This record gives sequence, C-alpha cells and structure tokens, in this order.
Amino acid sequence: MYRNYYPPADWEKIMAFSKEKETPFLVVLLDRVQEKYREFRTHFPAAKIYYAVKANPGVELLAVLRDLGSYFDIASIHELDRMLDLGVTPERLSYGNTIKKAKDIREAYEKGVRLFTSDCEADIRNLAKEAPGSRVFFRLLMDAVTSDSDWPLSRKFGCQPRMAIDLVMLAAHLGLEPYGISFHVGSQQREISAWDAAIAQAHSLFEWLDKAHIRLQAMNMGGGFPADYLVKSNPLSIYAEEINFYVKAYFGDSAPVIYLEPGRGLVGEAGVLVSEVVLISKKSKTDRKRWVYTDVGVFNGLMETIDESIKYPIYTEKTGEEGDVVLAGPTCDSLDILYEDFQYQLPLSLESGDRLYWLSTGAYTTSYSSIEFNGFPPLKTYFL
Repeated sequence: MYRNYYPPADWEKIMAFSKEKETPFLVVLLDRVQEKYREFRTHFPAAKIYYAVKANPGVELLAVLRDLGSYFDIASIHELDRMLDLGVTPERLSYGNTIKKAKDIREAYEKGVRLFTSDCEADIRNLAKEAPGSRVFFRLLMDAVTSDSDWPLSRKFGCQPRMAIDLVMLAAHLGLEPYGISFHVGSQQREISAWDAAIAQAHSLFEWLDKAHIRLQAMNMGGGFPADYLVKSNPLSIYAEEINFYVKAYFGDSAPVIYLEPGRGLVGEAGVLVSEVVLISKKSKTDRKRWVYTDVGVFNGLMETIDESIKYPIYTEKTGEEGDVVLAGPTCDSLDILYEDFQYQLPLSLESGDRLYWLSTGAYTTSYSSIEFNGFPPLKTYFL
C-alpha cells in the first residue's frame, strides 16, 4: 500500500499561484529546471547536453535552457522552427528522430541542421540525397536493456549491430560523415547496468569500424535518466559516477565525444499537475474500493499511466482514515483508467471538488495531451 500524503516542495508558492485557477493545469517550476541542468553539467562535465524537446516543449522552459547553453534534440520540423524562433542556432540542434520524411530532411538541412540520427538504409539514402555531407549517428537496437525501464523504447527504434556496420559503410560511400553510435536504454531506466551493456555494444562497433578505417568521433547515450516518482531512483551523481566509469573502462583515454539527451530526467520533477475530483462512486454496496474520477486522465496529460507504467506521487489536503481507490479520468473511453491494479490510497473524507496534486509531472504530460478528445481542451501549463 502506498500512502500519498506529503506536500510537494514549494507548496506555498504553488498554492498561492494556483488557488483561483481552473483545473486541470500543470505548474512547472523553472528554478528546478535550472538546478537539474546544472546538475547534469556538473556530473557530466565533458558531455554535450541535448535537451529532448518532446519531453516538454514549453517556450518559457526552452528559453531558460537556451540561456543556460543547452543544446537541443528535435524530432520534427515543428520543433525545429520553435527552436529557431527562440534564436537557437542550428549548430545547437540535432534531428534525432530516425523516422522522418525526405522533405523534412531537406527542410532541416536548408535551415542549417547538419546532425541527424538514422537506423535504416532508406533513411540513409534520403539523408545522402537531401542533406549531403551531414554527420550521422547510427542508432542501435536495445531490446535487451530497455525491458527493465518503466517506459521501454524497444523494437521501433534502432538496428542490430551487424546492420549498423552496413549502414556506416553505406553512409561513407554516399558522402555522409559517419559520426557516431547512438542508443537509448529506455525511458525511466533505474537499472544503471543498462548503460554498461549499451556502452559495451557501442565500443565493439567503434573497434570494428576502426579496423575498417572508419573512425567514429562520438557516442550518443540518449536519455533514460529517471525522475523520482513513487519508486525513488538513485541520485544523478550515482548514475554519472557509474556511467563515466563504464566509458573509461571500455574506451580508456580514447573516449569519444559524449552526447546526452535528457528529457524526463531534466524536467520531470519540476512539474505539479493540479486536478479536481469530479465524482466518487462504488460499483456495488459491498465494494471496498472507491472509484475516484478526476478531471485529468490518459487523454489530457497522463498518457504514461497506460499499463500503470509511471506511478506519480499524489497529494491531497484532505486527511484522516484512508482506503483503496481506483483512479480514472473524465472521458467516455474505458482506456481512461489510470490506476486499478496498483493500490493507491486516498482519504475516506475525499469529496467531489477536492484537488489532487500529481507530483513529478513536468515531462510527457502537456506534450501527450490530446487536442480535443471528448471536447476537453489540451492541458494548460503555467511556468513559475
């Protein structure tokens, strides 16, 4: 049983701001984003930090990271244009999405982007035609290591090492610059050993290609750095100590340039999502579980509760005896059940109109929110 009764940090600040605001909405504390970025810089001093824009594309947040000197990983032309509008030069951008149209490659290239990621022959040929001479990361398939993460990124992205070698050779033949190997160990990855296995695979490719007279320059370790939810993670310093050790152990004094693409790990803990209880019901007179319906759900911010993958800490001002609840969203879709198997507990005194505060919701909430499913508007975000 998990008890969820503790106020979030900066509680008074959040309350003063949100008291009269209509729910649901997300509050992002920009000072926490600044602190986390500096933490990444401290513990990975030699790495290039590329914030994954998809995690939270709020202009105010992006501007803060821009001013701190961050680089940015983009996944679409829309994200590219947003960064350019903010005055970020294309030299600070990487087009990391392996799934992209030829016309989008051309547009990115025309706007100055020269760093791409790929994992298949068709995309390599598109890059050679539409973005000649560009640098390319080759993404490895990481099924074996992503299975331990809370939000795996397996199957869809990357290729097997043998194919990666073929793609590197093809890219070089077509006039592209084979720049490095990339991987992603899975979003919200708490098992630090996952990076060990991934770095080992990347190192073997560096060695093989070096013998083929193709010297790669960089290793992109993607994201995967966890935020604290109900299940706590090690501090970033511990991840950095181990990961830096792995890099040194495999590469010695010939380590490549290291790229990181944190999203959740950088902005997740900076967000508090404020919602309201719509209804509380039971399915029978003897049912010991209450169904608590809130005005935020799978389709307007809490997509990562699918399969109960991400378990957010929840706070309410109500106190007293607690009981098990099923938490569900407001839409008329049976998928919109947030937590049924995992036993959240909320006070028996909880009533319609009470507020619930979902902690560590700074990442993948507004960016997953639907436009107008069931007529509900996208999740509103405020930056403090």
